[in-house]
Amino acid sequence: MLENVRLSFQGIWSHKMRSFLTMLGIIIGIASIIAIVSTIKGTNDQIKQSLIGAGSNTVNIMMTENGNQVYIWSSSEIPAGFREVSAETKQKILDLDSVESVTCYNERMNSDGTFYLNSPLSGASLRGVDENYFKTCGLIMQTGRNFVEEDFKKFHKVLIVDSAAANNLFGKENPLGKIVEISQVPFTVVGVVAEKPSQAPAISTISQYYSYTSDSSGVLYLPKAAWPIIYSYDEPENVIVKAVSTDDMEQAGEDAAKILNATIVTSASSEEGEESSSGIKYKADNVAEQARKLQDLSAATNNQLIWIASISLLVGGIGVMNIMLVSVTERTSEIGLKKAIGARKSTILGQFLTEAAVLTSLGGIIGVATGIGMARVINKVSGVAVAVSVPAAAVAVLFSMLIGIIFGFLPSVQAANLDPIDALRRE
Repeated sequence: MLENVRLSFQGIWSHKMRSFLTMLGIIIGIASIIAIVSTIKGTNDQIKQSLIGAGSNTVNIMMTENGNQVYIWSSSEIPAGFREVSAETKQKILDLDSVESVTCYNERMNSDGTFYLNSPLSGASLRGVDENYFKTCGLIMQTGRNFVEEDFKKFHKVLIVDSAAANNLFGKENPLGKIVEISQVPFTVVGVVAEKPSQAPAISTISQYYSYTSDSSGVLYLPKAAWPIIYSYDEPENVIVKAVSTDDMEQAGEDAAKILNATIVTSASSEEGEESSSGIKYKADNVAEQARKLQDLSAATNNQLIWIASISLLVGGIGVMNIMLVSVTERTSEIGLKKAIGARKSTILGQFLTEAAVLTSLGGIIGVATGIGMARVINKVSGVAVAVSVPAAAVAVLFSMLIGIIFGFLPSVQAANLDPIDALRRE
């Protein structure tokens, strides 16, 4: 085998240009496939990070009615049936193996009646948060301080704004210490938190529209203890759970929603502990499923490109078969001499198959390197995320070797079946 490999490299080197042109179809096909696969992998990783939260592992569990998310506006009525999340319910959620931490918050989807001096802030959302909110959500303070225990115990009228709300309210002014009126109640800004990085989504539902517009306008956070100063006591809450790992997010959301649904009290479910059969319930935002759907859509599109790129591999295989047939014709006397001195058919067959496999394997290796380079260029030029797949590169090289064996088989059989007397007569 090693002798066959040595002879193969010797033959390739003695016909460098011919060998390169023969490999060109393989190189182009493998390079195209590697570039496409790298783009698919990079896009899938980017989708997963964008939707799942780049490592924050948080799942929103929202109040819904008949499948639609319940939004509470300043002028809307509080939805019946939902309760404030009790300490006991929170503990049940925390006891789940898939949950690391949990936070509850009140929310108003609009900030009507919010002013700084004479400047109104509209479109932003207001949230009354507990002590665990910022830690659970992975939000980082840019400046100022977080809420402290005294803020909750003594009902301090303090406010934390995200960077979008800070920019909309104060422009280039330092927000710390500024007084913001919410429903004519003054709140002092004590901190600015970084807003969550997000990309503009493809808005197809009213829920997505409300969520995106409120997030883009900013969020104002106040201690949950101070929430009844401007709104009501014992208001229903949305919940955010932080999963132990990204893989646990789906399970954590489903299990937490099930626990919360057992607390709903309606005419259809009059006792706590029995999950409501009516249209109102808590529902986890299944971002993992959204990521999979987008990944499947991306993969379906790119798989078509892979099939198109595979055509060049077929062309390259035909080129290998053609050049091997020429090689058999050129080396007829050599084959006849080897068979005359006792070489078996299997020996001749193995030599030519090895030569074809080595030729296409070299093309595959060069194609992989070219494909990685193409992926890097695509990333630089268009900004599309790419990630090189080592398994895909290994499979590409093995596949190119297989092409050499398949398309080199017929010429190798032809060489092995040459009659030694007829072969020695040819010059």
